[in-house]
Amino acid sequence: MARSMWKGAISFGLVHIPVEMYPAASDQGLDLSMLDRRDFAPIGFKRYNKATGKEVSWDDIVKGYEYSDGEYVVLSDEDLRRANPDATQSIDILAFVNADQVPLIYYEQPYYLAPGKGGDKVYALLRETLREVGKIGIANVVIRVKQHLAALVCVGDTIVLNTLRYPDEIRPTDELKIPGADTKAAQVTEKELQMAKALVEGMSEKWKPQQYHDTYREDVMALIKKKIAANQTKTLTEPEPEQEKPAKTNVIDLVALLQASLGKKPAKAAAADDDDDDEPPPGKSRKPARAADDDADDAPPPRARKAPAHATAHASAAGKRTTAAKAAAKTPAKRATATKAAAKSTTKPATEKAPARRRKAA
Repeated sequence: MARSMWKGAISFGLVHIPVEMYPAASDQGLDLSMLDRRDFAPIGFKRYNKATGKEVSWDDIVKGYEYSDGEYVVLSDEDLRRANPDATQSIDILAFVNADQVPLIYYEQPYYLAPGKGGDKVYALLRETLREVGKIGIANVVIRVKQHLAALVCVGDTIVLNTLRYPDEIRPTDELKIPGADTKAAQVTEKELQMAKALVEGMSEKWKPQQYHDTYREDVMALIKKKIAANQTKTLTEPEPEQEKPAKTNVIDLVALLQASLGKKPAKAAAADDDDDDEPPPGKSRKPARAADDDADDAPPPRARKAPAHATAHASAAGKRTTAAKAAAKTPAKRATATKAAAKSTTKPATEKAPARRRKAA
């Protein structure tokens, strides 16, 4: 179990909740040591007396405040506690606010709060109250030698104290070139907005923090294992010469990028412009519907299997009769009659030839 870093109490009104504070986050970054590139020996740092140059142990180190050049006021841990005993031992709730009223940029560092001895009942009462009303507590707390503004947030069954930044600790954005919604460069079309919304909807899913991990750290560790296996622990990899990158333009086809992100093939600009335009291009005229029907009638029939030799003569005769029937069908009044006649004359030879083929086979 982790060791508590702070003991005190939550107080608001006449309520007093003994709690202990534990770190809620741990740094999982790469722990890289600094080495001397000449012999790869580790580099150490010494705490030394600037007047004598001698090393100083932790037991001989005290804190001090420099009030003038080279002059210090020595402050012990007891001095810091006596300056304001209540502030150093309590989390003083100042107000309760809606959680969505505090922008994320104010949140800094989370800490777990666990109930101290005899504080289970009142701890649970505060937790359930925060959960029911949907609010967070804004409080003051002193951690080490700094007073923090903090938010008490109910996360599951745990009350989390998240230190907040003060307004003067957040840098303004006045010097940044942020495009406003009314500037010409930042104006987006309705089509771009709809496609972007479709992309967001397609990538939306439930929050599952377990599926996210530090892939870069894993890749570096894999590289380390690879160098160990290859006996290249003392090999320094030099950077390769940079290749010339193609010149970039400021013109971005945002629609094409969105379409590509959605898994669609980017459409040509001309095709996009003609989506709602049914007019034919210049120099070309549409064919009337009647002409289209005639062309369909005159189109050659699908290529069929090669007919047997004994049926070639009949097929030739049927083809002539079919051509005549189509010619007669050019007039709407005779179309249906000609079609029936052609069908009748076409099927008749095949019917008559069937018995002859059977006799020959016998």
